[in-house]
Amino acid sequence: MEQDARHEANQYLTFTLEDEVFALEIDKVREVLDFCTVTKVPRAPSYMRGVINLRGNVVPVMDMRRKLSMEGAMVSVNTCIIITEVLVGSETMVLGAMADSVQEVLDLEPDQINPTPNMGTGIENNFIRGIGKRGEQFVMILDIDRVFSGCEFSVAQDEVQIEAA
Repeated sequence: MEQDARHEANQYLTFTLEDEVFALEIDKVREVLDFCTVTKVPRAPSYMRGVINLRGNVVPVMDMRRKLSMEGAMVSVNTCIIITEVLVGSETMVLGAMADSVQEVLDLEPDQINPTPNMGTGIENNFIRGIGKRGEQFVMILDIDRVFSGCEFSVAQDEVQIEAA
């Protein structure tokens, strides 16, 4: 049983943003949805696409491209929403992360993951857990809790609660 738990911790859901491949720990992923209608939230941060109704619950949807300082994308047939669990302080929140496409569940052993290189001063990369490889392509393994950490997520959550009221 312990070996199975260790094996699952090494599984990652891979997805694309532009031409880059990113990954999330599989235990942080609840499900993957086809892109659906997203209701805009007034005065929300630019990376917040809006909210969706997920089985009666209001779930904020974040544009991963914009959150990672990339150019926003047009929605395509492959666009999806990855429903994740994000730890904010001691509370777990459900969040939708919009991606260009989902690729696969990838098994990576710890020795296949390189630490994040030092990019120099002024470049924040503490939201990257490490860099793995799939064939010849690099896979950026994200720490989703840090991508949406602190007051930025709190602001988005406050806006969602106002809209839902």
